[in-house]
Amino acid sequence: MDPVRRRERERQLVQQYNEAEPPRAPAVPMDSTEERIKLAFTTRTGGAYIPPARLRAMQEQITDKNSKEYQRLNWEQLKKSINGLVNKVNTANIKAITPELFKTNLIRGRGLFARSIMKAQAAALPFTSVYAALIAVLNTRMPQIGELVLSRLIVQFRRAYKRNDKPICLSSTTFIAHLCNQQVAHEIVVLQMLSLLLERPTDDSVEIAVGLIRECGAFLEEASPRATMAVFERFRGILHEAQIDKRTQYMIEVLFQVRREKYKDNPAVPEELDIVEEEEQITHTLSLDDELDVQEGLGVFKFDPEFQENEDKYAQIRAEILGEGSSGSEESGSGEESGSDEEDEDEADAEGATQALENQLKIHDRTETNLLNLRRTIYLTIMSSVDFEECAHKLMKIQLQEGEEFELCSMIMECCSQERTYFKFYGLLAERFCKINRVWADATARLFVETFETIHRFETNRLRNIAKLFAHVLSTDGVTWQVMSCIKLTEEDTTSSSRIFIKILFQEMCEALGLKQLNDRLKDPVQAEAFNGLFPVDNPKNTRFAINYFTSVGLGGLTEELREHLKNAPKLIMAQQRLMEDTSSDSSDSDSSSSSSSSDSDSSSSESDSSSSGSSSDDDDRRASSRRDRRRDRDRSSSPARAARSRRSDERSRHRSRSTSRHRRPDDHGRSARSRRDERSRSPPRRDRSSSYYARRRRSRS
Repeated sequence: MDPVRRRERERQLVQQYNEAEPPRAPAVPMDSTEERIKLAFTTRTGGAYIPPARLRAMQEQITDKNSKEYQRLNWEQLKKSINGLVNKVNTANIKAITPELFKTNLIRGRGLFARSIMKAQAAALPFTSVYAALIAVLNTRMPQIGELVLSRLIVQFRRAYKRNDKPICLSSTTFIAHLCNQQVAHEIVVLQMLSLLLERPTDDSVEIAVGLIRECGAFLEEASPRATMAVFERFRGILHEAQIDKRTQYMIEVLFQVRREKYKDNPAVPEELDIVEEEEQITHTLSLDDELDVQEGLGVFKFDPEFQENEDKYAQIRAEILGEGSSGSEESGSGEESGSDEEDEDEADAEGATQALENQLKIHDRTETNLLNLRRTIYLTIMSSVDFEECAHKLMKIQLQEGEEFELCSMIMECCSQERTYFKFYGLLAERFCKINRVWADATARLFVETFETIHRFETNRLRNIAKLFAHVLSTDGVTWQVMSCIKLTEEDTTSSSRIFIKILFQEMCEALGLKQLNDRLKDPVQAEAFNGLFPVDNPKNTRFAINYFTSVGLGGLTEELREHLKNAPKLIMAQQRLMEDTSSDSSDSDSSSSSSSSDSDSSSSESDSSSSGSSSDDDDRRASSRRDRRRDRDRSSSPARAARSRRSDERSRHRSRSTSRHRRPDDHGRSARSRRDERSRSPPRRDRSSSYYARRRRSRS
């Protein structure tokens, strides 16, 4: 090419380009604040990091609600609020979360809601029933939300099934099954999915089908029993073919067991999530083969020229759903309220009078429902505690009415008695309550008395645990030992159960305190009256029974005083009898003394002689009988010959006593013992017994 023509061509091209390009305007400098606002609301990350306080100040500078920046800001806030509420929902707060979701613009953000709840369900499969219940509530007022979520789930399942993505298939089928239970989705889509999964069974497809039928099997048994029967027949055929893994075969066998148990662990709708009435629910009949529009563009921000009008329309819809009044009605109502203050005061007075009347009319619960609930609460608290300190802390938080302290102590004892063996946990717990407040100690003392009175109703194992519980409380001085006053250790007042209870009680106390300290406590003079029934001294028979009982249980060291008392009992009885005789003869002495003073001196001397002789003979008889008894005992223990001699001497003594009584004067029988003792002291010493006896025999023979 000619160089001249080439240069000319280049010049012409440059001239044409300059003529086609418009002139550029001079660059206007942009404020840094405006540039940051533009970056914050036109890009996803907002460019450089902006602190929240400064970003809030920048957002306040936007006053035009129809601007793109304001709508972008509102979109981001809507996304954050929906994600936060979806992540917080659970069984306990679902009724509180639902109104909060209605307050957000769900019509504009239904795409955000569908994506957020599907993402949350895939991350937490156990909460699928909660998310399905939330969609069921929203579906009653906004059916387009339920239809959108169901459409996206079906499309997601089809894509995952083609890609062999097992986790996505599992989460999608689980969500659709719970939506079917809530009657948001028709059961036809579930049956189509089961047919597709079991047409060419593999380990993964059968596992997904088992999970699907397990979640919604209870609902399908009622809604479509014939189709459900066909599905289980297909499962039985797969099991008989045995072309799948052993693990999958075991899952099918477990599924049949769940069906036999009528899905007791997999109910269609849990009771706490059964919120929507059946007639209010809207069911979407979508099929697995339908052409579904998932509306992917709903999750992307788009500028809305009629933003403010749409927000006002949703405000009216929200007020209709939640029952809220409009701002205009509130303003008009404020004027009416200001004019009706007097009517409000009258209503308040009427309500106050009604409340006072209700306070006077107290309702008494005869069904003991509150008592049963209290006992259940106490039992669950005790069973769920790790140690006695934690249990006492939890039980103290229970609001008890006046008089219910006894129920708490009774539940502690019953829980202890139900254990196979005694746990010190219960003893420490009862001790802690007894030492916290005197009320608990009095209640435990009352419980001890009532338990001992009905101890025959308990089995041996329960009786042993109860005895060890009270032994711990008594040995630690949680309860006063005065409660033992209800125990009477006699053969008539005790049963076999009560004797076992006393045995274990004292053995445990002896093990805790030691025999010496226990004996010292039982000898305490301050509480001596409380132990009169345990150590009876009123009757030698009861005393002997108590001694034998404590000795047999290995606590004979507690009966030293009883043994001493039983040893000295005959002397004490004789002394009591003599004292009674002396007191009874005092009155007769006064009468005899007056009669003797008026008689003659001769008769008094003769009477004194006769009384002295009678008293001496009575004394001789008493001494002879005592020596005779000692001799008889000694002879019986030595030899038969000496026993025979003893019997002969006894016969001679009896014969002598009869002869002396025959020669006694008649009036000696009426004389008192005291007068005979006085005359015997003044009488001369008596003669030898043997010589007087043989002399009288010789005189009688002659």
